[in-house]
Amino acid sequence: QVQLVESGGGLVQAGGSLRLSCAASGRTFSSYAMGWFRQAPGKEREFVAGISRGGTSTNYADYVKGRFTISRDNAENTVHLQMNSLKPEDTAVYYCAARLAIGPRTSVADYDYWGQGTQVTVPS
Repeated sequence: QVQLVESGGGLVQAGGSLRLSCAASGRTFSSYAMGWFRQAPGKEREFVAGISRGGTSTNYADYVKGRFTISRDNAENTVHLQMNSLKPEDTAVYYCAARLAIGPRTSVADYDYWGQGTQVTVPS
């Protein structure tokens, strides 16, 4: 069992930056690949970024590539999402997710555990 708690969301002007964090419970965090997803009102939850359990491999959705960076610290049981050059279309609830596997996947159905989410708002 893994419990995930996100933090770091908020309101930021377009062009600004935010750093999201996800704290995981349990002693097996390094066994899980991690992902960040987001869900805007009236839309389906979508993949944002993923990182392998060892942190050596990452992947990003095209709409955030070059602006967002995912990282993890297995000693601290945390995963982060650095978000730069934020746009109004980045407004959403951001979720951290874990899957018991080596590498991340882009599908919601591939993840075993989810956090409660943190709101990111970028006004237009």
